[in-house]
Amino acid sequence: EITSLLSLYGGQFSSEQEIHVNSPFWILNIPSEEMARGLMKRTVCAKSVFELWGHGGSAGELYASLKNYPTDKMLPYLQSDSTYKIHIHTFNKTLTQAQKIKKIDALEFLPFKGKVNLKTPEHIFWILEDYGMNPNDVPEEPIHLYFGRWIADGQRELIESYSVKKRHFIGNTSMDACLSFIMANHARVKPNDIVYDPFVGTGGLLISSAHFGAYVCGTDIDYNTIHGLGKASRKNQKWRGPDENIRANLRQYGLEKYYLDALVADSSRPIWRKGMLFDAIITDPPYGIREAPRRMGSQKETVKSAEKSTENHFFVSSSYHLSDIFFDLLKFGAEYLVMGGRLVYWLPIYRPEYTEEIIPRHPCLKLISNCEQMLSSHTSRRLITMEKVKEFKDQDENSYLLDGQYLPYRGHNSFREKYFSGVTKRIAKEEKDNQK
Repeated sequence: EITSLLSLYGGQFSSEQEIHVNSPFWILNIPSEEMARGLMKRTVCAKSVFELWGHGGSAGELYASLKNYPTDKMLPYLQSDSTYKIHIHTFNKTLTQAQKIKKIDALEFLPFKGKVNLKTPEHIFWILEDYGMNPNDVPEEPIHLYFGRWIADGQRELIESYSVKKRHFIGNTSMDACLSFIMANHARVKPNDIVYDPFVGTGGLLISSAHFGAYVCGTDIDYNTIHGLGKASRKNQKWRGPDENIRANLRQYGLEKYYLDALVADSSRPIWRKGMLFDAIITDPPYGIREAPRRMGSQKETVKSAEKSTENHFFVSSSYHLSDIFFDLLKFGAEYLVMGGRLVYWLPIYRPEYTEEIIPRHPCLKLISNCEQMLSSHTSRRLITMEKVKEFKDQDENSYLLDGQYLPYRGHNSFREKYFSGVTKRIAKEEKDNQK
């Protein structure tokens, strides 16, 4: 998420950052404070950003680093008519109040001229101490210390304010609010973009994109979901209410003006005019666990079904293999994304068989990132981010069929069986243990 936002706002990881890969504290090179604030208005992963005045592997190194920091950069925030306070944050360790005061007093060599104001200070400074990642082996002294001026906080409160628990219209697979915002940031969604979700469901991914000022639309094969009909997914509610729909969800957050439309359509069949239409495609395809992957049936199937049906109207869907879902999705992204536009989607993985070779590829799309979210001991899903780097030509339409990696990925058509295999084995083991 941070890498995507840096490419949007400007900046990069510091060369020193390589030393602290497993640290929660990251050093970034950002050209201006304005850019840093822009980044923090978007991120739900980062907690705060600071202007770094000094850091080191021990208290002595930190103090030496602070003494070398240019005084002219410090002085605007240390004037006699200003107010300030100093915070201490420790990762993986808790300090007593007396220990904190001692560490703050040790900074008396800094030329603070203003007054301390603990309630409404003009400037806030932080000492950040990293005691490693292992809670069972906490060192006596921090392995790294940082001191800096606070600039801005991230958007973690969005996770609570957009929580699915409080949402008007939800389904079986409504996306968690935090992940929705992370996906919108991976896609670098910005104001006035057009964002599309081909498996829109109850529109959870549209909400995060609309929050960042994008116009949103989607399609889904399920008529009841698009129109807010049928059985409710919420506990203690039997049927959906009269105003449970995607538009009502965006209205709930004051985002209705960004809602273009949601259509009942089959994502595997073309309904759009040719051309580059979307700035981003963000989606969570069905894996066959809670929702079955479906597409429209053939004409022959439709005729057979019509003969058997006693209703005046009917809908036929046929099974849709996982491998076909993802290759259709990549082909669609390659054709309909603008140049530089991003496709962000979840790919289910059976971990014992996972290798990077099975990630679907397309000659028009470049793999940007591949992040894992664990689902169980043997399954996970990967958040795949791809960027359009080449214009789509007719010869690119079925190019993936020539690629040798298409065949190994077909093994994931049995993801449902593999997902539940762990549950079956666990039940069998428990029964065996009980018999003993």
